Amino acid sequence: NCQVVNVLSGEIHPGSVGVKDGIIVGFGEYDALETVDARGRYLCPGLVEGHIHIESTLLDPVRFARVAAAHGTAVTVCDPHELANVLGLAGIKWLLDSTWALPLEIYCMMPSCVPATHLETSGAVITALDIKAMLEEFPDRILGLAEMMNYPGVLFQDPQVMAKLAAAWGRPIDGHAPGLSGFDLNAYILAGPGSDHEACHLEEAREKLRGGMHVMIREGSSEKNLFDLLPLINDFNSQNCSLVTDDRHCDDLLREGHLDHTIRLAVRRGLSPLRAIQMASINTARYFGLRHRGAVAPGY
Repeated sequence: NCQVVNVLSGEIHPGSVGVKDGIIVGFGEYDALETVDARGRYLCPGLVEGHIHIESTLLDPVRFARVAAAHGTAVTVCDPHELANVLGLAGIKWLLDSTWALPLEIYCMMPSCVPATHLETSGAVITALDIKAMLEEFPDRILGLAEMMNYPGVLFQDPQVMAKLAAAWGRPIDGHAPGLSGFDLNAYILAGPGSDHEACHLEEAREKLRGGMHVMIREGSSEKNLFDLLPLINDFNSQNCSLVTDDRHCDDLLREGHLDHTIRLAVRRGLSPLRAIQMASINTARYFGLRHRGAVAPGY
């Protein structure tokens, strides 16, 4: 007795849903060991966070998961950039080890800029060989290369930067290219980055979308780009856009929520509720190649 928010068919329809061992087996009135009457409530897919630094929440990963799950988040793809800048590979392995059995699934992208610049004094250095080794050791937990912030290094074909991109080739590579445009943007995309969450202005986001990037619309605690970028979304391109938070402080998580808060803001500004939920679930899962995540359907 649910109203199923179906992000695959693009509709909300009545139905009953069978579940066994955490997997949806299908729609219909199955004989069940336990039956839960939803009384007409909406059944939403678990939300998928595509870009966040858990360190910025000021919570340890397990406590973050507890808070985010309570707001409907089922999958989080994080960039442990700050953790890696302090502890290097040991920090990333600790994160993976401490989050492997949570109800909320936490995946990582491999930090690309440790240290962030050659002017910094960091606690570690991560090389292209390290990236290749970690992707091979944790193929199911580390999905690809995290935001390539050193876009000047990409444009000038710095050997170390290019080696890092090559180490992750064939996997998702997240971009980080604020203000990049024209031939420089073309070159950056050619080098491998397939997404961007740094667009602050409508025309910048439109150019990146035209160039084939998956545009991650950011609404966090410090950077708030949702209202400026919502006019970008239409019936034909929304599948190439996601809602992310990037940085979300613990007090905002408790007071306002996680991606559910971003969805509410988008709906208030006129975005279809179904489309907003797609942009916070199935769109993100598909960009990262996470099959059977982000929807309510058999096998998910």
